[in-house]
Amino acid sequence: MKEVALIYLVTLALAWPLGRYLSWLFGKRSVSGGIATVENGLLRLAGVNPNADMSWSDYARALLKLHLLLAIVIFLVLTLQQWLPLNPDHIPNMSWDLALHTVISFLTNTNQQHYSGQAQLSYFAHTLGIVTLQVVTPAAGLATLVAILRTLFSKAPSGETVSVGNFHRDLLRSVLWVMLPLSLIASLLLASQGVPSTYQGAAEVSTLQDGATQTVPLGPVAAMVAIKQLGTNGGGWFGPNSSVPLENPTFFSNMVETTALMLIPMALVFMLGFMAGRRRLGWCVAAVMLGLSLVSTSLNVFSERQPNAAVAAAGIMGPNMEGKEVRFGTDLTALWGSWTTQTSNGSVNGMHDSFNPLGGMSELMNMFLNVTFGGIGVGLIGYLLFMFVAAFIGSLMIGRAPSFLGRPLETREMKLASLALLLQPILILGLTAVTLAVPGWAGTSNPGPHGLSQVLYEYTSAFANNGSGFEGLGDDSVWWNLSCALALVGGRFIPMLAPLAIAASLASKRPSAQSRGTLNVDTPTFAVLTLGVIVLFALLSFLPALVLGPIAEALGA
Repeated sequence: MKEVALIYLVTLALAWPLGRYLSWLFGKRSVSGGIATVENGLLRLAGVNPNADMSWSDYARALLKLHLLLAIVIFLVLTLQQWLPLNPDHIPNMSWDLALHTVISFLTNTNQQHYSGQAQLSYFAHTLGIVTLQVVTPAAGLATLVAILRTLFSKAPSGETVSVGNFHRDLLRSVLWVMLPLSLIASLLLASQGVPSTYQGAAEVSTLQDGATQTVPLGPVAAMVAIKQLGTNGGGWFGPNSSVPLENPTFFSNMVETTALMLIPMALVFMLGFMAGRRRLGWCVAAVMLGLSLVSTSLNVFSERQPNAAVAAAGIMGPNMEGKEVRFGTDLTALWGSWTTQTSNGSVNGMHDSFNPLGGMSELMNMFLNVTFGGIGVGLIGYLLFMFVAAFIGSLMIGRAPSFLGRPLETREMKLASLALLLQPILILGLTAVTLAVPGWAGTSNPGPHGLSQVLYEYTSAFANNGSGFEGLGDDSVWWNLSCALALVGGRFIPMLAPLAIAASLASKRPSAQSRGTLNVDTPTFAVLTLGVIVLFALLSFLPALVLGPIAEALGA
């Protein structure tokens, strides 16, 4: 437990100064000196006016156009990789449905993998396709968050056309001055621990036991692992992800990767307080998220310290070590499992399918909530959606017309918020029901409640842009690839863009004068109200599914 507390403290200590840096970087429409020279030069080279302001719809169109262009290019790379360079191990082309799922998965910052990386992707596909998306997609989430905060807390006069900023400049800043520098530092630290960083083909080695030859796949692993963690991506170079010694060989590498997993999402909460000029608001949001995080992590650690029911039935007691690496033990694996589902990361250093039912339920709840720090940008964007709903309810409770920051919350704003929130249970529960109803579609490896949990987890992971899974599921099929692609798209773009439209709509309205009766969003009371809305929404939507899945499994153990 000391290691868990240490990693929490280290991450918080690093997140605070990073949050201040991010508020400085994005709090200005323009910067001077070398940063401005580089930004303006690259934007003009790309044919973009660096000084052009965009409405929310222009910003959304620019984001969607970029994603569509990337999708086409990378789909071609995956389906043609056999004939492209940097393929020393002669990896064949991907099937169309697997390539489509893979492209959409990485395009939505999910990194849900229905393939095994070292066996089904060439170095070229990994480097140009996967890693490119792992850099660009979290940067796009960060850019969208910045645009929302800039608009929501702006002091611009009402009635004018609301500018939310310039997508291309925000994206460029996210890539150049956030993702790449942090990834460089993390990759050097990981390479120092023995994580491979090479373009040589697979190595042939002799085993110590009988001298037999074994093929060990290599590659530029350190760079991909760095961005997979920092970008809340999660997709690993190797199939078993960071449980493999080649991705995560030592205690120090595990600490670096775990810290990187949560670093930027935590920093963005501090950035909120600085950018909005409302330190109390930042602290209130941080308190809610940290409280949810500690509850989830404690539940996971407790769960995995309990015996595995099947092993205990054989008379062997002790913590649940099934699916875990001995070098990490139960506590560090439980921490990673908790953090990776609190964010939209999805990487693993142990198999979630082998967690005790209570641990699996905790991870499902993290993804149902999807605002316990959450993915880069999108976690805080999701929290803002719940703040809008809490402000609407809270205003009515005190007898005031619904408002947020003094601006009226009306039909348009609440329709957009409701659409973004209700899409989650509709897609997850609907796809789960259809998959379980048709014989042969589910491909579960376990009967009964755990089989239901496997299917529920897969769709929840897809919609939450998480990517982790209860492995053992036969998910490389046309049905799984296409149905998960639907959940992936639904869980990414509407919850990102609806709050942007809400922010622009609110910014165009005249704020009312503050009074003693005005609902203040900077208070602990409002933070508790928002927490209640978040928890009730998740429980009312998914409690029946949890009862049929992990709760039934725990009671039947």
